[in-house]
Formats: sequence, C-alpha cells, structure tokens
Amino acid sequence: MASSSSSSSSSLFRCFLHFFFFIISQVQAANLPFHPRDVLPLLPRQVSWPVLNSLNSPVDLLPSFVGSVSSSNRIVNWKGACFYENTAWVEFHNKTGSEFGGGTLHIKVSYPHSWTCMDLYVFATPYRVTWDYYFLSREHTLEIKEWQDKAEYEYVKNRGISIFLMQAGMLGTLQALWDVFPLFTNTGWGENSNIGFLEKHMGATFEERPQPWFTNISVDDVHSGDFLAISKIRGRWGGFETLEKWVSGAYAGHTAVCLKDSEGKLWIGESGHENEKGEDIIAIVPWDEWWDFELNKDDSNPHIAYLPLHPDVRAKFNETAAWEYALSMAGKPYGYHNMIFSWIDTIGGNYPPPLDAHLVASVMTVWSKIQPEYAANMWNEALNKRLGTQGLNLSDILVETEKRGSSFDELLTIPEQDNWIYSDGKSTSCIAFVLELYKEAGLFDPIADSIQVTEFTIKDAYSLKFFENDSSRLPKWCNDADNVKLPYCQIKGKYRMELPGYNSMDPYVHMNERCPSMPPKYFRPQNC
Repeated sequence: MASSSSSSSSSLFRCFLHFFFFIISQVQAANLPFHPRDVLPLLPRQVSWPVLNSLNSPVDLLPSFVGSVSSSNRIVNWKGACFYENTAWVEFHNKTGSEFGGGTLHIKVSYPHSWTCMDLYVFATPYRVTWDYYFLSREHTLEIKEWQDKAEYEYVKNRGISIFLMQAGMLGTLQALWDVFPLFTNTGWGENSNIGFLEKHMGATFEERPQPWFTNISVDDVHSGDFLAISKIRGRWGGFETLEKWVSGAYAGHTAVCLKDSEGKLWIGESGHENEKGEDIIAIVPWDEWWDFELNKDDSNPHIAYLPLHPDVRAKFNETAAWEYALSMAGKPYGYHNMIFSWIDTIGGNYPPPLDAHLVASVMTVWSKIQPEYAANMWNEALNKRLGTQGLNLSDILVETEKRGSSFDELLTIPEQDNWIYSDGKSTSCIAFVLELYKEAGLFDPIADSIQVTEFTIKDAYSLKFFENDSSRLPKWCNDADNVKLPYCQIKGKYRMELPGYNSMDPYVHMNERCPSMPPKYFRPQNC
C-alpha cells in the first residue's frame, strides 16, 4: 500500500508540474495581471521549491551589467527581468553648493510582464555602491547629493555610473541566496548542492567508487615532485572550490606536492595549510600527519588523486633545488595577491555569464569599502604592480587606468610575474607554489624564463605532460579496489575523480597567458 500511495502522489505531482509549466508558457501570449513565478511562495513548499529550483540557481545571485551612463553616453536602454523597456540617464547639478556638485540618476521603467513583479538594481562607481528596486511603471530617480571628490566627478563624467540588473528579480534572488547558502554548509545537503552545481554548470559527473574509499599507500613508491590534486565538496572550502572550478574549468580545487628528504622520509608541501592560529600559510608537513588529517579530520570530504611524475621528468627533477625553494617559502602567507589573476587572461573570454569585468570592479569596490585591508591584500597590490605604481587604492587605480587610455578589463589581463615581491614577500597560491617548485627544480627548462607559473590554473597544471603515461608503471596499490582504471591514482574519495585534459600539453613560451575558459566546454585555442 505504501508503494502504491507513493507512486500515486508522484504521478499527481508530475502532472501538476506539467500544468504549471504550461501556464508559464501561456504567459508569453497573454497579458495576465500576475506571473506564476510571482505567486510561488504562496503555494505549498513541496510544490513551489522544485519549480523554483528549475528556474533559478546560485548563478542568479550575480548581477548583469546593462550599461554606464555619463555625460558622453547620455542614454542607455535595456530589457529588464520585470520591465521590458528601460532607459537611464544622468543629470549633473550642484544643489548643495559643494565644490564638485552631485547628480541625479534617472531611470524610466515601463511595460512590466505582470502587475506583481519588480526589478532590483545595483549602481556603482569606484567610490560608492548602492541599490534600489522598482515596482511601478514610471520615471524613478536616485539622488547623489555630492561626488566624493574631483576624481569621482571626473570618472562619472567620462566613464559613468555602472548599472547592474539582478536578473532573477526579487523572488529569484532570494531563491538563489537560498541555493548558494548550502554550498558552504558542512552537511549532506551542502555536499549534494555542490555536486548539483558542478553537474549543471560544468557537466561534471560523480560516479560512485567501490569501497573502501581510501588507499593503503606505500610511501616507498612515492617520489619527490609527485603531484596531489584535491577536490573538496562540502563546507566552507567546498563552496569556494566549487565556484573556483566553475570559472576556471578545473576539476580539482587544491593541490600539494610530495617531497622526500635525504633519509627517505616523505613530506607534503602545501600552500594553504591552516596553522594553529587559523591562518592559511605555506607549510612542509610530514606525510603521516597530512594523510591522517585528510583521512580522519578533514570534514570537507576531500577527494584526492596522486599523479606520479613520468620517469623521464623525474630524472630532470632537481630535488636539492626543490627543497631549497620549499623551505624558503615555508611559513609565508597563502598567495592571496595573485589568486584571481591566474583565471583572468582575456578581456571577455574568462567570465561565465553574467560575470564580466564591470561586475568584478563593483565587487572589488564593495569589499574595498567594507574591508580595506582585505582588498589591499587580495588585489590592490597586484593591480599596482600592473600599473607600475605603489600605494594606490582601488579608486585611484581605476582613475589612473583611465588616464592612461586603458580600461580595467585590460588591466586585469596583464600577466602576473613570478618574480614580483609583495609587502609580505613572494606570493604563491596552492598551484603557483607547486609549479614554482617545479620551475626551480628544472622541469620547465630550457624555457623557464618565459613561463610565468602564477598564470596557471589547477587545470593548466594537471594538463602538463609531466606525468606517468604508462599504466603498467603505476604502483600496485593504485586504483586497486576500483573496477575502472584511471590513468592516475585516486587515493581517497567516494566519487571517481575526472581530470579532463590530463597529461596532454607540453610547456611552451608564454603558456597560459591569453587563454579563455568559458563553461561548459572550456575550449582553449592552441598556444594561447
């Protein structure tokens, strides 16, 4: 009886969904006084939430850039999520009698798709970020009493106020917030949310492996330079890695490298190791300690693949130079300075919609206002490096870029240089640390001087033709319990790890400095 009842309920539910989507399709042909999406919260949760999940996703949290209004670009037109015809223009005035005056942003909205919808907007300059929402068809205004200083006045006059649309609308944005929250939760719900996001937006697959989900490793088979690719799918790091994978095309979110000392003891070098103070640093950790943590204490459900070097590559590996570099970096902070710049190589080919350089600038502006020290660490120093300046804050950087006849999106694409020294020393993210160690160990010779490893993503790293390509030479314990034999060794994880493009590219001059990375195919032209 229970089975019959469940089947009947499921059939009724499917019928309702078909009917609901039929109604949605008819809205396009009929001017109804409401839109079905607008009244979803009034329906029972078991009905409304599956429908909302099909309409929205965490990506809908990202505003879409619709244009900038300035004295030169006087009128901007676009289609909104609610109002189909929208126009904006800016009027400069001096109602307060201040030195540089202020302005009024005019926005005229009309032709809504229903009587109950509304549009949400974010408005930004390098000096301020604000927001508003519009429910009625008419002209609305946003008053800016005073420009902060001459620089903001000149910027708005020439470049304008940037306008962003929350394209999912009020309800969709709230739903997207609900969807993005579990990505960062340390629960089964969070894990399933991360898996669902990666399946939907990257085309990733998660095939379950036979148990046990870990490997009894013989350290005698591990050598200096062997690579560890790590993928976390729940908790704080799981959520961050999911978004990192989406924008970069990498199927792993963290990396580490194996090192053996003169006595044969195995160590793990890692940028992003959390110390006792909760700081993320570069550390050289004994294998037993590192492996015990990953097996028993890491609650992010890490999936780990061991990628041994090819024998010919291992023969080139200068172990002494590798250790010297690793020890020189031990204790330094994780490479926040250059973390985002390995991803952005082109003006338009690295931003999954609706991301773009305008949105990146606005997010940076928001964080610069909220946490100026964080902003300086994450991007201000790196942007100053690209301009050849020192100490400029984000607002000054944007103005200086404009003075030079360039643009912010062009500034972001300038390649990071491995020899740049920041206020806290050399800066390396997890993958930059491993590849800089490879560089010091001679693996990029004879073209090492023309390779900037801080421009490599994790996908770029595991695509290097450095690794074992003969499965008969893999350790006997490699994939021992799995009926699918991978070309590398997965040593931990419930789901089978996939690394598209693995071990497929020889290094070349200026590698990965101008490569697009657009989901879901992440196509890259040759020698980009």
